[in-house]
Amino acid sequence: MIWVLVMYVGQVTKDILKWPRPSSPPVVKLEKRVIAEFGMPSTHAMAATAISFTLLISTMDRYQDVLGGVLITALLVVLTYPAWTLIDCLDSASPLFPVCVIVVPFFLCYNYPVSDYYSPTRADTTTILAAGAGVAIGFWINHFFQLVSKPAESLPVIQNIPPLTTDMLVLGLTKFIVGIVLILLVRQLVQNLSLQVLYSWFKVVTRNKEARRRLEIEVPYKFVTYTSVGICATTFVPMLHRFLGLL
Repeated sequence: MIWVLVMYVGQVTKDILKWPRPSSPPVVKLEKRVIAEFGMPSTHAMAATAISFTLLISTMDRYQDVLGGVLITALLVVLTYPAWTLIDCLDSASPLFPVCVIVVPFFLCYNYPVSDYYSPTRADTTTILAAGAGVAIGFWINHFFQLVSKPAESLPVIQNIPPLTTDMLVLGLTKFIVGIVLILLVRQLVQNLSLQVLYSWFKVVTRNKEARRRLEIEVPYKFVTYTSVGICATTFVPMLHRFLGLL
């Protein structure tokens, strides 16, 4: 949840500040898709700070952007830390949690700051918030309907790490393939269905690729698609693994 919050704040701040990225040349543009995005703050730095991974700096981020991203994330972590326990309790107990976790992110995405020209920032933000909402709902479903066993109060102490065997590798690979195939199928099915419904509702030509960038189409179809992906990954994939005897 903190990663979703951090990424949303970072993406919105980009389109509010509208600080341009470094000029090219001398900077080498490796990822052409994000050329239209603004640079400050660096969401690479914000994400890396939020999840405590090694900081990987894109060649299109200046040190000011990276520093700004780190500082904003640190501030967000400090401000939200007291509420983490409360959020965990709501996630597992409140029947209203799914409603809040859908309505609030969708409202934020639909009211995203308007830019002078199209950039993928709004679409990426919608994807992030929708995936986070889907994961949160998936965990809520698991807890609320008791689809998963309660975690043990204390974990056993592992004296020796078991050797990696062929059976373990095959099992892990099988679980990965089954899970990723189901997720891709759900993503494609929901995306196609949601686009067809929206195109029909707004009377848009199906082959018009520019129509996907319209606010009333882009935000709903991406939100529905990636919320479904999040729910699938956290609820239906484990259920399928259990059904196939892979757990």
